[in-house]
Amino acid sequence: MGTSWNSIPLQISYEVLGWIAFFSWSISFYPQVILNFRRKSVVGLNFDFVLLNLTKHSSYLVYNATLYFSSAVQKQYREKYGLDEMIPVAANDVAFSIHAVLLTAFTLFQIFIYERGNQKFSKIALAIVSATWLAAAVCVFIALPTHSWLWLISVFNTIQVIMTVIKYIPQAFMNFYRKSTEGFSIGNILLDFLGGVANYGQMAMQSIDQNSWVNFYGNIGKTLLSLVSICFDILFIFQHYVLYPGKKATPLPLKLDEGSQEPLVKSSDEAGSGKV
Repeated sequence: MGTSWNSIPLQISYEVLGWIAFFSWSISFYPQVILNFRRKSVVGLNFDFVLLNLTKHSSYLVYNATLYFSSAVQKQYREKYGLDEMIPVAANDVAFSIHAVLLTAFTLFQIFIYERGNQKFSKIALAIVSATWLAAAVCVFIALPTHSWLWLISVFNTIQVIMTVIKYIPQAFMNFYRKSTEGFSIGNILLDFLGGVANYGQMAMQSIDQNSWVNFYGNIGKTLLSLVSICFDILFIFQHYVLYPGKKATPLPLKLDEGSQEPLVKSSDEAGSGKV
């Protein structure tokens, strides 16, 4: 049986803040998708950011869904942090993770069908993602004999924290190099910032009610997720409104391969015109 709330107002505040974070973070994916669709271009959106983001949300989905639905993992969590402790994953966390994986995968799909200029995935990002999933697979086999499920999902939690820390770096440097945020939706950032603040508020409500801050260090991934996201959101807001307001991008000095400005996958209309 889970631990009950001591204060109804704090419980209501917790639920409200949780859904504010959920809707803010979930809606934050749409401005970039809509911007890509309207421009029929992904120029200005860093591809490494999208790839690392998909890895982050996929690993976070594994953590959230397992801790929320698995009674075995919940038992191991309480044995480690205390029988009276509440599970630090709510329904909105699971819902958000599922939605995030789907929308990020769709953004990745847009990269393959829209005009992309001279941009491409870096070998470093591809190597990081490949090494990450290989390491995760090895950890699965390590956990199997001893049923160390809590340790295993903590590995996926660590992955999402690491991805959160590094995923913003390519986009931040790209904005700096181009001296512009053109092609990168600021709506995404503003909603992400709101979600991060609401998420911290949600965790604080639970900690105050239970008179225990284990909610923060017992779910360190969620704690660092909000902190790192908020810091980078502030950086992007500063870039967009202070450093490069309304500036057109400086082209990246990369050698263009023949046809590199074509979409990776041509539309049916373009394919048909080539046969004329």
